[in-house]
Formats: sequence, structure tokens, C-alpha cells
Amino acid sequence: MKAILVTQLGGPETMQYTDVDIPKISAAQVLIRVEMASVNFADIKSRYGKKGAAKLPFIPGLDATGVIEEVGSEVKNLRVGQRVIAFPANGSYAEYVVADEALTFAIPDSISTETAAACPVVSFTSYQLLAKVARLAEGETVLIHAAAGGIGTTAIQLAKLLGAGRVIGSVGSAAKAEVALAAGADHAICHDTEDFVEKVRELTDGAGADVILDSISGRVSERSIECLAWYGRLVHFGNASGEIGQIRTLDLHASCRSVLGFSFGTTRKLRPHLLQDTAGQVIDFLAKGQLDVKIGKVFSLEEAANAHAWVESRQSTGKVLLQVRP
Repeated sequence: MKAILVTQLGGPETMQYTDVDIPKISAAQVLIRVEMASVNFADIKSRYGKKGAAKLPFIPGLDATGVIEEVGSEVKNLRVGQRVIAFPANGSYAEYVVADEALTFAIPDSISTETAAACPVVSFTSYQLLAKVARLAEGETVLIHAAAGGIGTTAIQLAKLLGAGRVIGSVGSAAKAEVALAAGADHAICHDTEDFVEKVRELTDGAGADVILDSISGRVSERSIECLAWYGRLVHFGNASGEIGQIRTLDLHASCRSVLGFSFGTTRKLRPHLLQDTAGQVIDFLAKGQLDVKIGKVFSLEEAANAHAWVESRQSTGKVLLQVRP
């Protein structure tokens, strides 16, 4: 089969389109004929060696959409011929992948392949952050940093679907503010020209945000505490800034505020069963047309290096997909 191999750590040029063996399944796994895969920034970090010590060469990619070709003897709830989205065991930039049954989810025919391929990481992560970790309640105010990104625009929509009273997006430019507003944010704060803490306080009559989603870390995390409402929850799930933030315990106990951490990768690895309910909810939203995951560009599998270069250029908007099979 054809696949993309990262042969050494470095830039997009380290990715080779080549032939590899079709992987074998174990008793609790399925073999999937891949139709599309998505490009995530985590794939780029892995290529540079920034997400653990990957053994070279390796196939990048976190998620795949396709059709089940073979099921293991212990698989109970999946069958050959089903359309699925999955988080494969060893990369997704390939014509065939193997995934555990616990990380493979059937999708109805009403969901297009493109929509299905765009959704797994951003929608599953966003739902976990809001519904499971932050425990968003009806009418609460949500502040989402990096609101114009894939997770940001998806989290804006899901926050509304889950009953948020007000959604505020924090972004880095006027153009990105328009993206956040188009996704459904009630307000967009451009932190290059506005103090997001002051603006959130102004928009909430001094109360602050009940839930803050922070994938930036560093100073942004530290300042987020300043506009977190009493009983509010700051959910930290990334470190895009590369900085380490310091949180004072004094800012927590008297105000009943919480700082919570989440990693989708850790959850997939250690507690995959937690994703079953998430998958059901997300797939239902997609099937009903209530969740719109924006698709930016589609590249062929052979063009994976170009897809990575496009994402790294910071020009991309919406999800970037790889077309594995026509």
C-alpha cells in the first residue's frame, strides 16, 4: 500500500510517499481502507520530534475516515463494510490503517466523508473540554483563546449547542476576529490591540468568564485567572506559546475557582472508553447538521508534504485534509 513515511526529523521534505506493507490486525482491532485523513498541528510537532521520541521511520497522522475491511475475532460492535472514523494505532497517512475497536466509531451515510474526516480531533476534543472537563452549565459565559483555529471554531459552536449564554473568542488579528464571529462567537477580542482581561470584565459586568479554554499557556494562562469568574473553570489543554505559566494557589480556594488540565492524546491512550459518549454526541450533532467543521484545503496523500507546509505557513483556515482514495 501507499503511505507517507517520516524518514528523519525535520521539515516537510523528510516526508516520503512510498510503499509499505498493509498492517495486520489483532483480535480486538479492525483494518480500515482509508478514504481521507486530516492534518493536525500535532502531526507537524511529531515530524520535528516535539511530541515524544517517535521511532523512525513512522507514519504520521492521528485520525482516519474510511470503510472497515476486516475485523478481529474479539470485535463485537463493528462489521466489515461499515463507514467509520478512527484513531489508528500507528498513523493515518496511509491507504490502510489498523485501529482498536474502542477507538473506532461508525458514522451514518448522511455524514459526508469530508465532514467526517474534518471532525475527529477538533470536535472530540472540544466536546470533552466543554461537557466533560469544564462541565459547562446552561447560561454560562465561555472565553475561548485561539478562537479562529480548528478547535476554537468548533468549540464556539459546541458551547452554543451545550447551552452557553455568551461565547467570547480571543484572537490575534482582525481577520481572525471575523472567523470567530462567523463561527458563532458573540464577541471577538483581538489581543494584539485590546487587553482581553479588561474586555472580558467589561462584557460580563465585572463577573468574568465561567469557563476559559486555554491552549496557549504562559502569560495568557496567568492573565486568564484575572478574568475567571468565581466558581469558574480554567481548562488548560495546550502550550502553543511554548511558555510555562505560573498559577498562584491564593487565586483559587477563596474564590472556588479551578484550574483543570486535559490531553486528548492521553485520554485516547489511557481512558479510551471515555470517548464513547463523546463520539455519540458529536456524530449526532454532525448528522443533524448542527455542527459545521470548516474545511480549508484538500491535498492528495502524495501531496502531504505540501499540506504540512501550508499549515506551517499559518495561512490556512479550517481543516486541511488528505484525500487518500478518490
